[in-house]
Amino acid sequence: MRARTAIGCSVADQGVAALTNILVLVTAARLSTVADFARFSAVYLVFTVLLGVSGAYTGQPLVLRRGGSDEVRGACRSAVVFTLLAAAVLGALLAGACLPLPGATAHALMALGLVLPVVLGQDTMRYVFSTLHLPHLALAGDVLRLVCVLGALAVQPHGAPAARLVLVWGLSTLPALLLSAALLHRRAAGTPLRLRVLLRRGHLGRRFVVEFAVGNATGQLSVLGLGAVGNQLVVGALRGATTLFGPLNVLFTSATGFGPPLLGRLADERRRVRAAATLAGVLAATAAAWATALALLPGGVGRHLLGDTWPTAAALLPATGSQYAAMAVGTCGLLALRMLDPRTTLSIQVVFSLAAVAFLTGGYLLGGVPGAAWGLCLGSVCKAVATWTRVAGLTRRTAVERAPLSADAARPGSGSL
Repeated sequence: MRARTAIGCSVADQGVAALTNILVLVTAARLSTVADFARFSAVYLVFTVLLGVSGAYTGQPLVLRRGGSDEVRGACRSAVVFTLLAAAVLGALLAGACLPLPGATAHALMALGLVLPVVLGQDTMRYVFSTLHLPHLALAGDVLRLVCVLGALAVQPHGAPAARLVLVWGLSTLPALLLSAALLHRRAAGTPLRLRVLLRRGHLGRRFVVEFAVGNATGQLSVLGLGAVGNQLVVGALRGATTLFGPLNVLFTSATGFGPPLLGRLADERRRVRAAATLAGVLAATAAAWATALALLPGGVGRHLLGDTWPTAAALLPATGSQYAAMAVGTCGLLALRMLDPRTTLSIQVVFSLAAVAFLTGGYLLGGVPGAAWGLCLGSVCKAVATWTRVAGLTRRTAVERAPLSADAARPGSGSL
């Protein structure tokens, strides 16, 4: 498959997956009472966290795999089997813990435990087909999932309990999982199954899970903390402004999750780093253009999107747009680091996630809600600078290490007889 076609399929697949999550919540909101939708949303939040952990532990290390085709296909098969087994164990524990508990929320969590292997297994298939340079198969599976999930939820009666909606949502993913499993079986049947590798101490997934926890939890909790001790307006305004940049989150997730197999097609590390830098420029320009388009929206359109939150969110567009431009640069820097040395990203994620919390708090104390938004922007800028500084250092070190080898090869008599 051509690189442009593969990139298009990867971005489209990530967009379909994100659209499915959004439409599931919208459909559930229309079918449920206020209380039942609150329960469904809480359970879906638990699923989102487990989905992120699964992708970090299994999917992201998988897309960094290189080697012979049999080795890669075996790693893909092992990742799917490991995810299904781990999700089955975790789901059984969750369902068993919630079984004796009363209440509709416990029943909905028990339903999530029952369908957890299906939904996590299907998500792992996306990483598998990206690793195998077959993103169009991942797209086909996610399109089938979108159709089946929305079709199954659409025929549910109004007022259906949260547990029923969770079961229907999870089980309707089964056709997509079976299709993806059949497509993978044609390519990976007979390859060695190595599950212990995924449990070893040095497995990269452990580091990536910590990165996921730090990068996502610190930002979420810091905003909620400011709302709790300060002004609730900060939560609504920052959340509203961030929601407007949802399409860019899809692009950033596509870059980090599915970029390594695409850039891995290039011949050497320098070309990969240059490609990552070019992608950073493209994504940053896209963020700037998107922020400009949002700033030019008429007030009526903005209120239709965010309601009464629009005026405060619109005032933050310059800061949030600048933040997302910096995030684009930092995301591509992390992508380059994942290809150069994936063990170097954890320290950057931890340090600058904590720094972003400090900048957020300091900005709020100095300038209120706009100051908090600019504090987040400053944190993203510092993270981008540190990331690309590390990329430059690793690139120079690699060039220095290879220089003596090139000199030895150039000496008279160094060639083979």
